[in-house]
Parts: sequence; structure tokens; C-alpha cells
Amino acid sequence: MDARRALAAAGTAAVLGPVGYLLFFRSKGLTWGARDDEVAAKLPGDELLASAGLVTTRAVTVNAPPEAVWPWLAQMGSGRGGAYSYDWIENLLGLNMHSARAILPEYQDIKVGDELPVGSGGPAMRVEVLDPPRAFAVRSADQNWVWLFALLPEGNSTRLISRNRIATRALPPAARLFYRLFMEPGSLVMERKMLLGIKQRAERPQPRLARLPLPAPRGTNALEPRSSLAVGLKVTKRYLGHLTREGS
Repeated sequence: MDARRALAAAGTAAVLGPVGYLLFFRSKGLTWGARDDEVAAKLPGDELLASAGLVTTRAVTVNAPPEAVWPWLAQMGSGRGGAYSYDWIENLLGLNMHSARAILPEYQDIKVGDELPVGSGGPAMRVEVLDPPRAFAVRSADQNWVWLFALLPEGNSTRLISRNRIATRALPPAARLFYRLFMEPGSLVMERKMLLGIKQRAERPQPRLARLPLPAPRGTNALEPRSSLAVGLKVTKRYLGHLTREGS
């Protein structure tokens, strides 16, 4: 009898869980932590997959300037700095993620066109947008997935926005339903952990540094991408001596 009750409870949860997600939690799950204006905002990299069938926008406030957040984004990836999420789940999928607790100098010198692997021998994500410490976007080899980050200064803090744009319209109906019921909640769990992981790392005590210049208004001499990258790398190097000693 107990076994039957357990099976019945499991069956009920398997049915009601996805239904509950669709009815009550999906909208909040797709925009966890993000404000209405952030969800509606056009961000660098949106144009790489303008007709995405699924868009998620999630965000967190980091009590540190963008310059302190950027190095943690720059080193993300399989066999690099990891993704600051649940490594054990990602490694069950063969993604070779080992979330770093310190800034890794060898992975800071990234540039547009670099390919960041997803797992050992898996597909790569190509760097498409690189504007330190403001914007970073990568796109999958099949061009069906764009993942972008925006770092917006807010006083002495940073709004870290993570947006995924995924092409789902071409999927068969059953595949779209599976994605909606299982992949979307899973992405919320993993991405929430990632954002909080970056927040925790970037908020550690750091030496006081000047902020990088913000983009100049249109019609003035805005920084060229190459110059922005050079400035970003210079700031990163100034962090390394302090942060690597604190890494565990």
C-alpha cells in the first residue's frame, strides 16, 4: 500500500509540477531578478538572433563596480573558469565545468572570434560582442543560441544582466513542449546559481580602482573595441595579485 501511495504521489507530482510551472511560475522564471525595463531593453547581441522563439532575461545586483565583475565573465567556459553554477550537474553531462574561486590570468585575453568550448569535444560558442566592462555575447556554432551579458553601473554597484536567445520555432511541437516543461525550469536553477556565484566572487574585498570610461555619446570619439579591450585587460591585471591570493 505504501508503495502504491508513493507511486501515486510521484505520478501526481510529475503531472502537476509542469502544469503549475506553466500556469504560475513560467513568467517569473524567465525573468528572475530582472526589472521590467531590463526585460524590455535592447542589449548588445540581441541582433545576433532577432527572431528567437525563447528569450530569458535574468539579473542580479552586484555590490561592486563593473570592472570587478568583468574578469569573472571573461574566464567562463569548459576547461576554463567554469560557470559558477552546480558543477556536479554540469559534469554529469560531460561539460567539464570546474568553477574557479580566483581570477585566472591565462583566460583573460579574449577577443572577438575566439571559440569557447562547451564540454570536451562539444560544440563551441563564438565570441561575437566584446566591450569590457560593459557587454559580452557568444553565439553557438549552429547560430541557434545567443548568450549575452550586460553590466550596467548603478552607483557603486552593477546590474549584471544575463540574457539567452534560443531558436525554438523550428522544433517539432513535442520537442518545444519538452523544452518548456523541463529545460526552462532547469535553466532557471542553473543560471540563478551562476549569477549568485559571480556576485559572491566579485563582492570580495578588492583594491579601489578607477572605473573604466563609459561609452561616449554618438557623434563623439567613442572608444574603439581594441582600445576598450586593452583598458579592460589592464584593469584585470591590477586585480590579479590581490584576488588570486584570496581564491580557494
